[in-house]
Amino acid sequence: MLVKKYDEIKKEKVNTEGAYDVSIRWLIGKDSKAPNFYLRLFEIEPGGHTPLHTHPWEHEVYILEGNGRLNSKGKSISFKKGYFALILPDEEHQFENTGNTALKLLCIIPKQKN
Repeated sequence: MLVKKYDEIKKEKVNTEGAYDVSIRWLIGKDSKAPNFYLRLFEIEPGGHTPLHTHPWEHEVYILEGNGRLNSKGKSISFKKGYFALILPDEEHQFENTGNTALKLLCIIPKQKN
């Protein structure tokens, strides 16, 4: 069993090409004994965004705070606190902060695809 407060986990800058003002906390990651999934907390500053990218695994995402857009193939869908999203395998995606405060989202990915 594992129980911790999120801010006990180190916040790291996302240095992936195309990311701007994004940080991540691996709440449940490589150091955990989770058999199937990892849980990550992303924080995107106002005007920031994740890279526009694809990969062969799914994401399940829940918006904790803020306002933003999910961009894919020239389309954008707005969201705010309380929304959730499913990103399918190989689906192009980018999360963008459109608000004046940090956008915080939880993201679950399969462990074997990290």
